[in-house]
Amino acid sequence: MGTTHSHWWERRGTVALLVLLAMVPLLLPPVAPLIDLPGHMGRYRVQLSYADSAILRQFYDFHWALIGNLGVDLLIIPMAKLFGLELGVKLIVMAIPAMTVGGLLWIAREVHGEVQPTSLFALPLAYGHPFLFGFVNFALSMAFALLAFALWLQLARLGRTRLRAAVFVVLAPLIWLTHTFGWGTLGVLAFSAELIRQHDRGGSWPHAIFHAGVQVLSIAPPLMLMIVWRSGHVSGQTGDWFNWAAKLQWFTMTLRDRWQAFDMLSVWLLVMLVIYALADRRLEISRNLGASALFLAAVFLLLPRIVFGSAYADMRITPFMIAIAVIGIRQRPGASVRFANALALGGLAFFGARIAANTVSFARASADYGRALGALDHVPVGGRLVSFVGHPCRTLWTTNRMEHLPAMAIVRRQAFSNDQWDMAGAQLLTAKRPEARHYRGDPSEIVTAVRCRGEFWRPLDVSLATFPRDAFDYVWLIDPPSFDPRWTRGLTPIWMNGRDTLYRVDDRRMLVRFK
Repeated sequence: MGTTHSHWWERRGTVALLVLLAMVPLLLPPVAPLIDLPGHMGRYRVQLSYADSAILRQFYDFHWALIGNLGVDLLIIPMAKLFGLELGVKLIVMAIPAMTVGGLLWIAREVHGEVQPTSLFALPLAYGHPFLFGFVNFALSMAFALLAFALWLQLARLGRTRLRAAVFVVLAPLIWLTHTFGWGTLGVLAFSAELIRQHDRGGSWPHAIFHAGVQVLSIAPPLMLMIVWRSGHVSGQTGDWFNWAAKLQWFTMTLRDRWQAFDMLSVWLLVMLVIYALADRRLEISRNLGASALFLAAVFLLLPRIVFGSAYADMRITPFMIAIAVIGIRQRPGASVRFANALALGGLAFFGARIAANTVSFARASADYGRALGALDHVPVGGRLVSFVGHPCRTLWTTNRMEHLPAMAIVRRQAFSNDQWDMAGAQLLTAKRPEARHYRGDPSEIVTAVRCRGEFWRPLDVSLATFPRDAFDYVWLIDPPSFDPRWTRGLTPIWMNGRDTLYRVDDRRMLVRFK
């Protein structure tokens, strides 16, 4: 391990600046415009106020349970006491890309003995598509997993494997509690790194496999928690295996945000960088991180798209698979300082360009949030709200970040919102209100112009015609598609901003019975 750091990209000040830069896109938005995040925030409000709010107890059941998906749900308890719910969530979410960047740079330093100039190219992956989707517990667990993996490598380098075992017996369950995916990824990374370490010490491959397995036993205790969790009543299918077309699509969407050409070119730039490292004699890929990247690639290929009802399981790993491959690149001895500087400047420019683009994109999405959320000024505390958010049938590159914005009515008005997820064994919150029928929870809030093939979404005309009017006080349309105005008969518009409209339900007679 080197003790001097003469290059500018390795210095502590530079590393600290890179970590801070990772938070810039999230500084301006009051509510981070991540697709699922407002829905999660609605659950946090119920969680935090359930004991004191008779209104919320009428709408929802909330019961704590030991599940591998509680990261932000637990952290928000002290953060909300200190900063309030919305600011508390914002601070937690801001920390996720910062910890991801810090984890990647720490891993690179442990493996190479110094931060390589090429490592800077991996940093934009902290804003990968899974993070922008709002999978905040997942993203938090992956940030923890990267930091834990760096610690795993450091303790191995120092020869403190017994201490490492003791530390990870404690850390592994905490990461599992944050989200199971982070714990699983940590296990894959730790095993692959230990496999190479054992082999490099002179052992045969069977010897290395056996001893690597023994070493990662300290990460295994959450297996018992997983068995207890999944042996209960857990709904949701597991399926859509080996969908190669979808996997290729998710791979190209790794940095999907707003501008398709820029986002796709960014991914292929990283792919070309890895290929270039294999071809250029001045560069090589660490066997340690190269093996880890290959293991993660195998997980990506073998995972189905849906696991226990949770979609996009395989898609979530692509940013980290690419990031581990990129930080595995290093200069060979004898490479010139000029070459290293060029790589570092290129990586810094790439990171800066991606952060700038994310910042602009988030600011625009946040403005859309602000426009729509004006409706909540006209919803009383405890209002029964059914919301319909427009969505296209085909996938557009620029994602609709409004899908779970209706949950902000729970956050700010303790209202009922029909966008909450309801999966037995996978969520702490369930909606009561049987009178709301098919409009109790997700995905009843998503509406389209026409019936979409292969989707559960309803056309807006159908939703307006069939929702049970006696169960709701208000109807909120957000970015609605075109609809027949006759289905708003008996609804009085009380707020409008562009096409977004809030109606009061004045005539509670159903127009059409749901079939």
